[in-house]
Amino acid sequence: MNLLFVASECAPFVKTGGLADVIGAVPKTLASMGVRVKIMLPAYPALAGIMAQGKTVLKLENLHGGPARVVAASAGGLALLLLDAPHLYDRPGAIYAGPDGQDWSDNHLRFGALAQVAAEVAIEGVDGWKPDIVNAHDWQAGLLPAYLRQSVKPVPPAVLTIHNIAFQGVFGAETLGPLGLSDDLFTPEGMEYWGKLSFLKAGIAFSDKITTVSPTYARELLLPEFGMGLEGILQARRGDLSGILNGIDLDIWNPETDADLPRPFSARALKRKAASKAAVESRFDLTSKPDAPLFCVVSRLTEQKGLDLLLEVLPGLVGRGARLAVLGNGEKALEAGFIAAAHRFKGAVGTIIGYDESLSHLMQGGCDAILIPSRFEPCGLTQLYGLRYGTLPVVARTGGLADTVIDANDAALVAGCATGVQFAPVTAAALDQAISRICDLYAQPKLWAAMQRRAMRHPVGWAQSAQAYLDLYTSLDGKPR
Repeated sequence: MNLLFVASECAPFVKTGGLADVIGAVPKTLASMGVRVKIMLPAYPALAGIMAQGKTVLKLENLHGGPARVVAASAGGLALLLLDAPHLYDRPGAIYAGPDGQDWSDNHLRFGALAQVAAEVAIEGVDGWKPDIVNAHDWQAGLLPAYLRQSVKPVPPAVLTIHNIAFQGVFGAETLGPLGLSDDLFTPEGMEYWGKLSFLKAGIAFSDKITTVSPTYARELLLPEFGMGLEGILQARRGDLSGILNGIDLDIWNPETDADLPRPFSARALKRKAASKAAVESRFDLTSKPDAPLFCVVSRLTEQKGLDLLLEVLPGLVGRGARLAVLGNGEKALEAGFIAAAHRFKGAVGTIIGYDESLSHLMQGGCDAILIPSRFEPCGLTQLYGLRYGTLPVVARTGGLADTVIDANDAALVAGCATGVQFAPVTAAALDQAISRICDLYAQPKLWAAMQRRAMRHPVGWAQSAQAYLDLYTSLDGKPR
């Protein structure tokens, strides 16, 4: 089976969040199952070195204002198709926004072009290769099923994967013409959203199957409080909607081989984790307290992540003797709040604003528990990293967090299956109680170590979920329609 992934980012080449990790990991597992996967990405400046080693397989004279080409290349064990359109992608700043932090005003053209050229590749193939199935990821690739729908030629089946429905790619209706989209598709049952064009709704409406990144999130998306205005069309297509849990790359996230840890460790050698803990305490200028847990946050600092609630309960966390290390950036008010907390609770709270992949590995290796109080969370990956490194997750009972962490309630403790702590509702009081529960569990060393070992054995890789994707693709049989 030939499979075309279409996405706006892919780890380790270009990354802003968990989407990139998924795009970089799933094809490797599918390849081990005999699937030939190519990943189509915009050729951002960060990919220039890879592109220089590649081969031009498609040329376009004019793609929304300039020439473009598709370059086939290989890197990191992945087969890439890079859309080289310098007038669209060769820019300073982040991949979605300029140096001023504002979204590029032509993002509809930048990512419409990605979907449009991906549709051409899907229909015509490139360099003797043609996909049996296409999988578009998030709004940036959401127009791909629409372009396929309006084609007069046979097209492969299309799958849309929703990684986060909060980001929908909504633009003015006047963009239909420049994007080459048919007015026939601009209906309430299609890609029209309150008089505007929604890239994500187009994907939902015109794909053959829809997946999202956890079973619980798939159910939540049918409800108004989680569907973000798209619950109606998702309810209409619920028979084609499924949740397939995300996983992580077990080669990259492995405490036994992780070069970012001062001393590798395993479930059988948990005492070696102490070296990483000491390194985290030093990096964040935290006082060492062997009798109290060290919590961490590795996250975008946003209200969606529930981190305003964490600021509320910090006095209680510190009052119990615990410490907190925070790594992330995001909303300025939250950044300022955690910086202020580091000054107020010197030695107990440490904050580093920004993102550092190496430091995130060290924190997963060295902390005792990771806090993820999200108001909604499609899947989440940091709790999976925490499980893998014996850093017990404290999570809100929502989305993939609910699907991956087994709460340490009395029944789970008696059965010997607990791997962390869940809490609900998502309030400061419930979070404070969850932190208190972790502190109580940490005070029981044998119980705590047993939970750590159990967490580290919990399956968090891609094998099971990749099989679920393969089963879905196989059900579509790859025949043109």
